[in-house]
Amino acid sequence: MDVLKMAKEYAPAGTLTKTSIMLGCGETPEQVVRTMEKVRAAGVDVMTFGQYMRPSKRHMPVTEYITPEAFENYQVFGTQMGFRYVASGPMVRSSYKAGEFYIKSMIESDRAASSS
Repeated sequence: MDVLKMAKEYAPAGTLTKTSIMLGCGETPEQVVRTMEKVRAAGVDVMTFGQYMRPSKRHMPVTEYITPEAFENYQVFGTQMGFRYVASGPMVRSSYKAGEFYIKSMIESDRAASSS
């Protein structure tokens, strides 16, 4: 969390910060929510959630396959918490639609600036 806080603190104004969690490694929903709260308190703008997939038999096995409903709940809760963007689903990866989000944010900022 300290790195996320420092990134926000030392970056130029307007810099977006993002972090990701791969789910299905044995975490509880309560642990995920607590982590989301800590990440949001650190000032992070964007959060993504994806399903951990075991890359090979030498890697840690998947503990649980997260339901689509649980992914949806994390997305809704993250939005309610104030994250500017939340991507949550079994195929979401850490850079999921990052470019699309950046362009959308820039357009919205330009529109807001021109209307004031």
